[in-house]
Amino acid sequence: MIEIKNLDFSYKKTSVFSNINLSFPQGAIYGLLGENGVGKTTLLKLICGLQRPGQGTCTVDGMTCYDRLPAMLQRIVFLPDEVQLPDNATPQQYVNELAPFYSTFSQGTFLHLMQELEVEPDRRFKEMSFGQQKKSLIAASLSLGTDYILLDEPTNGLDIPSKAQFRSILSKMADEGKTIIISTHQVKDVENLIDPIVILSHNAVLLDASVQKITEKLFFEYGGEVREDALYSELLPGGYMNVVPNTTGEESQINIEALFNAVLRNKNQINELFK
Repeated sequence: MIEIKNLDFSYKKTSVFSNINLSFPQGAIYGLLGENGVGKTTLLKLICGLQRPGQGTCTVDGMTCYDRLPAMLQRIVFLPDEVQLPDNATPQQYVNELAPFYSTFSQGTFLHLMQELEVEPDRRFKEMSFGQQKKSLIAASLSLGTDYILLDEPTNGLDIPSKAQFRSILSKMADEGKTIIISTHQVKDVENLIDPIVILSHNAVLLDASVQKITEKLFFEYGGEVREDALYSELLPGGYMNVVPNTTGEESQINIEALFNAVLRNKNQINELFK
C-alpha cells in the first residue's frame, strides 16, 4: 500500500501540499485529477522517491520512498509525460536496459503488449511518431511486472484506437491486483477506467472517493433546464447536465468532467457531503 501521512511539500517558498493524507490500497486504478500546477506530477515524484517531503511521510509497503531502497524501487515504475529517448535505440534495446533492475520483467509480456499496441520492437525511436514512442514506453513500463504503476498523462499523443487498447490493457492489469495511479487532464480517455478518484487543489485533497461513494452523494442528471440546487450545470446538445446532491438515493452515470467542475466550485459543500 502507498501511504501519505501529514505531508507538506514546497518548492522554495511556494507551498504545494500542506498536511495532506492519502492512501492507495492495492488492486485499483486511481484517477489523480486537478488543475495545472496543483502538484499531480509532484505527488507521483514523491511516491517514487524523486522528491523529499518537507514534513510528514510517504511510504510504499512501509518503506520510506525518499530512501529509494532497491526493495522499493523494483516494485514501482513511473512513466513521466515526457521522456528523453535515444534516437538510435529501439524499444527492445530500451527495455533491455531496464530489465536487469526488475526481477519481475517479462520479455513475453513486452512483446505481447508491443503487438497489441501495434508497434515494432526493433524499429528505432527516431523513425517513430510521438504516439508510437509513447506506446513503446507504455509497453516497456507495464512489462516490468511492478506492483505499483504511476502514469503521468499516459494518453497524450495516442490516437482513438490506441486509447481503447490502452484502457483494455490496464483493465486486465487491475484484475491482476496491480495498483495503478493515472494523473491526467484527459479525463474522457479514462472515464470508465478510474475508480477511486482523487481530486487535488492547491495545498489540499478536495476529493478522495470511490465511484460508488460519489454516486451515493451526487446525482448526475441530463435535463431540459438548469436545476436550482445544481452544484454545476453545463449546456449540452438537447439540454443541461446538472450535478446535484443525491437526496433520493437514485443511481446515475458519473460524468467526471462535470464532477471535477462541481468539486472545484463547491469545495466546502463537497467537503461536508463526503465527510
